Amino acid sequence: MVKSYSSLHPHRLLLRLIHQRLTGCLKVETSIADWSIYFSKGELTFATSSLSPFERLDRHLGRLSQHVPVLGGSMRAQIRALFDRKLLSDHSRISPDYQAILRLVEQRYLSVGEAQQLIEQLAQEVLTGFLMLYEGETEVIERAKFDPYPELCRIELLPLLAQRYQPARTTATLARENRFVDRAVAVAPVMERPVQTLEVIPQPIPTFARSYKIVCIDDSPSILQAIRNYLDEQFTVLMLHDPLKAVMQIMRQKPDLILLDVGMPNLDGYELCSMLRRHPSFQETPIIMVTGHTGFIDRARAKLVGASGYLTKPFTQAELLETVAKYLPVI
Repeated sequence: MVKSYSSLHPHRLLLRLIHQRLTGCLKVETSIADWSIYFSKGELTFATSSLSPFERLDRHLGRLSQHVPVLGGSMRAQIRALFDRKLLSDHSRISPDYQAILRLVEQRYLSVGEAQQLIEQLAQEVLTGFLMLYEGETEVIERAKFDPYPELCRIELLPLLAQRYQPARTTATLARENRFVDRAVAVAPVMERPVQTLEVIPQPIPTFARSYKIVCIDDSPSILQAIRNYLDEQFTVLMLHDPLKAVMQIMRQKPDLILLDVGMPNLDGYELCSMLRRHPSFQETPIIMVTGHTGFIDRARAKLVGASGYLTKPFTQAELLETVAKYLPVI
């Protein structure tokens, strides 16, 4: 009987575990192989799969042996003989290839720094395959259920995800998205204020010191297009509608300022803001929460997750630029 598996979204799953600051192991069973990804407070400590783990380890140790001669063929053969056929018991839950690396460090054949480099290279290869999965069964095992074992390193997973993430967007997909945006803007110009009977005194529009890069994340194409119309003359604007894909793009683009919608599916603005603030590259980046909610609790929650400011929909171009000017130098 062929076993059926559930739909799997690897990027989304890993982002959730990072946000939850998991300490433990993600196990994923598929029809092809099994994957084990180990975490400590949301950071990666090791990653492996049942697809020839010791061939993978031997290959990377062979490259390392060019700088560490003691890791020659005979040493690697001994390590493989010791650990390759070692069964993974429920009690230990530590993968044999990680145990092999620990042994090399304990015996001083590898320095901790060399082991860290090795683990990161292995993780990059393992994640490349893992992120291509579309179905599987998942289990999260808490660290308390493991035998104690030393952590040789902690690796930030977001940069690795950004390196491995390549969005597949065909010409047809882009054309469909553009038609959707055009139609949404034509039907719902949501950023316009109702006509006022009072005389409105125009406010001077600030001039900025240079063309900064701004990322706008909102699941509404019409709002994204309106923000672009407001900012395009003075800024380089990147529009993103999927918060999960946005994490990868932000890691790559390193914007000067982020406009972040609060209410989005899969990963809301508060979660995304909190996740970005834990990364050293984005602890000081201005993040402005954009939302239709005006309550005190919403503002307090934005402050708790580290948001720099708060902008309420709907807003005019002048209001948007005034908010941006608080965080980016003007002339």
